[in-house]
Amino acid sequence: MKYHYSMIIQWSEEDQLFLVHLPEFPWQQFHTHEKTYKEAARNGQEVIETFVEMLIEENQPLPEARILPTKPLEIA
Repeated sequence: MKYHYSMIIQWSEEDQLFLVHLPEFPWQQFHTHEKTYKEAARNGQEVIETFVEMLIEENQPLPEARILPTKPLEIA
């Protein structure tokens, strides 16, 4: 199942890994990591699905997805 939650993937020079942060699930700073960007994105999606399933099982509300503004971004 696909969920529309944010995922921030950034390179860690210190760890030599791509770190994944899920802003709508602020329980920890980084939620997963991987050696390649593609694998990090896949792992991030799996973590989102796991969190959603866990919240549903515990009858907890799902976090509201963050939506980007509809106004086009201006590039300097």
